Amino acid sequence: MIDNIPPGLIMILGALILPFLAQRTQAIAVLVLSLLSLFLFCLTGETSFGQMELFGATLEVVRIDATSRIFGIVFHIAAIVSAIYALHVRDTRQHVSGIVYAGAAIGACCAGDLLTLFVYWELTALSSVFLIWASDNERSYRAGMRYLIIQVTSGVLLLSGAILRFVETGSLEFTKMAVQGEPLSASAWLILFAFGIKCAF
Repeated sequence: MIDNIPPGLIMILGALILPFLAQRTQAIAVLVLSLLSLFLFCLTGETSFGQMELFGATLEVVRIDATSRIFGIVFHIAAIVSAIYALHVRDTRQHVSGIVYAGAAIGACCAGDLLTLFVYWELTALSSVFLIWASDNERSYRAGMRYLIIQVTSGVLLLSGAILRFVETGSLEFTKMAVQGEPLSASAWLILFAFGIKCAF
């Protein structure tokens, strides 16, 4: 049962209940959800699940391997530290946006296919923009719009790379794209640039 819960999903779904809680308990709920998600993530072994067919492509919604485990734990720790830091915050938007962002980042690092990665990718972009806009001033609005444009551009590059990858190989599997001794394909370049923008090249 635990092995079939997508990593980060508890945090994303938990964000839906936060607006119904008293503001003083929202921060505690974010911390509890982050700790629970980490606990369940640590209980889940290396696995993959959520296979489905879409437009002739096989999707693998979750794949947890040694690499995604490291990133998943790091993102969980960052979410927990952020939740502790934000215990004094009384702003529903910040709590909801923050936990959705963390859950989407965890889901993205455990995505087994490029389409699932794209969905989580865009969810991190949208949720982080609302964090930037939380200051409710003109400066934060302008910064949020610039950030959104840059992040949507990276998402378009990722989606374009995924589509081209499917055309090239017939697969959307999120796996190693470089073949030793051969130049990177066009799809791999697009995906690399998308990651570069996301990593703030």
